[in-house]
Amino acid sequence: MSFRFALLARYGFALCLWFLCAALARADAGRLKIVATNYPLAYFAERLVGDRAAVEFPVPAADTDPAYWEPKAKGVAALQKADLILLNGADYEKWLSRVSLSKLKQVNTSAAFKDRYIHTEGVVVHSHGPGGTHAHAGTVYTTWLDFEQAALQAQAVAEAIAKKRPEWKSLVMENLAGLKADLLALDADLRSAAAAQPNKSWLAFHPMYDYLGRRYGFDIASVHWDTDEMPPPQEWEALKHTLAGHPAKWMLWEAAPLAEVAAQLKAMGVASVVFDLCGNRPREGDFLTVMRANVENLKAALR
Repeated sequence: MSFRFALLARYGFALCLWFLCAALARADAGRLKIVATNYPLAYFAERLVGDRAAVEFPVPAADTDPAYWEPKAKGVAALQKADLILLNGADYEKWLSRVSLSKLKQVNTSAAFKDRYIHTEGVVVHSHGPGGTHAHAGTVYTTWLDFEQAALQAQAVAEAIAKKRPEWKSLVMENLAGLKADLLALDADLRSAAAAQPNKSWLAFHPMYDYLGRRYGFDIASVHWDTDEMPPPQEWEALKHTLAGHPAKWMLWEAAPLAEVAAQLKAMGVASVVFDLCGNRPREGDFLTVMRANVENLKAALR
């Protein structure tokens, strides 16, 4: 009798477990799937929907620049299965024309200000990091470094989600208000700090800070250096010529440069200031904490 009871109990437990797994699978199948092509957009989506949707950011390595990521089979599969594909626009997704994706799923989050894209001339081809060789020319893609533009991109994400899930609209728009308030607080803080500094001349290690410069009044001259390399003597000589007509006191870096590079810049009267682009998911914190740290770094330099 006890053996039969134990057998029935085990069978009943297995059956309940099967029904539970089936229910969870059905729920997951009906869950909104969002894929973002860079971390800022993934962060915006996560802030807007919480755990109500599956937000995926398929770029694999934290040291990979998503702007130079090329989706392989796994990444393409994730994009094709998505209900929404959040694109940065501004020529960020250079692979887009080579991958078959439904246009109905695609959301160009910077479309509202595409007439304000910044375009650069000249081509500098070089190689750094696991992304391989690439060029800095054409459309500047780091649109979110202008926090007002970042707020517009967040709004585009919110509107796309609300269109897919009308029943979430009230919640999404409430969350959008909080997200925009955070972004615009950063914007106001940085504008105030920049306005108080009469010297607007800056250097940047790469030509990726143009939107930051335009929004906050910095006159930025870009070089093409890497954070983990010592520039050759001819680059230092070229920098001296640049400084003769562009008296910058600061150079923006995505990450801290080599100590010997920072020391040589300091000897030339140029301080190194880290302003993380945050295109990929940070190892610690989130988009907002990284950007707050960036703003504090700039404010400290400007004092």
